[in-house]
Amino acid sequence: MGSLYFCNMLKSTLIKAAKASGALIAEKINGKFSIEKKAGPNDLVTEVDKASEALIMDIIRQDFPDHFILSEEIGEVKMDSSYKWIIDPIDGTVNFANGIPLCCVSIGIEHEGEMIMGAVYNPMMNEFFFAEKGKGAFLNDQRLSVSQQDQVIYSCLVTGFPYTYLDMENGPLDVFSRLIRKGIPVRRLGSAAIDLCWVAAGRFDGFYEHKLNAWDSAAGYLMVEEAGGKVTGFKGEKYSPYQPHIIATNGKIHEELIRWINNTHQ
Repeated sequence: MGSLYFCNMLKSTLIKAAKASGALIAEKINGKFSIEKKAGPNDLVTEVDKASEALIMDIIRQDFPDHFILSEEIGEVKMDSSYKWIIDPIDGTVNFANGIPLCCVSIGIEHEGEMIMGAVYNPMMNEFFFAEKGKGAFLNDQRLSVSQQDQVIYSCLVTGFPYTYLDMENGPLDVFSRLIRKGIPVRRLGSAAIDLCWVAAGRFDGFYEHKLNAWDSAAGYLMVEEAGGKVTGFKGEKYSPYQPHIIATNGKIHEELIRWINNTHQ
C-alpha cells in the first residue's frame, strides 16, 4: 500500500467522505426529494443518492485527483491509477426513500485488484464500520468478530432479492424456500452492505445473494474477512466483487451453506 503516511491519508479521506455522506443521508431521510426509476419500478435513485455521490467524489478528488472511481450512479471515472474507489452513495435506496433507517453509505478502496480499506456508515443507527486489510474490522472503534455458530440449521441468515427476478435453477426464491421450510430464519434488510457488516459483527451467521454489483459488496466483504469470516462465490471459489454471487459467513457454516444453496445438502 505504500508508506504509512500515504495509508493514513487514504484512511482519513475515506472516513471523511463516509461521514460527510452519512450526515447528508441522515439530514434528508425524512424530507422531500425527487425519485427516479432505473431498470424497474422499484429500482430507484433519488436526488439524495446523486448529491451524496457528488459529495463523496469531491472529497476524494481534493486529496487523490488521479485515482480511479467506480460509483453506482455515475459509473466509471477511469484514471491511470492502481487505486480504485468503489462507491455506493446510498445502499438501501428503497429503504431510504420510504424513511426506513436501514440504509448506509458504502466506500471501498481497491489497490491493484485487492480490497485494502472499506467504510460503511449508517448514521441513523450511529454505526460506523471500518476495515483495513490485515488490521481488522471495527464498529465505532470496537473490534469485530464473527459468530461461532457451526450449523446452518441453528443459524440466523440474511439475504436479498433482485429487483428483476432471476428465473434460474436454485434461484433466490428456491433457496429461500428451501431454508425457511426447515425453520431456518432468513432476514431481508434491503442493504447488502449492512448485511455484510452485520455478519462481521456476529449478528448474522451468514449472508448470501444471487445478484450484486461491486459497489454493493466491496467494503462489506472486506469487513467480513477482517472479522474472521469467509467470503466466496456460490461454488466456494475466490470472491470478486465483480461477480454477481456471494456467500459470506462466519466460516464455520460456510461449506454447509454452499451445499444448501446448491441443493446438495443431505
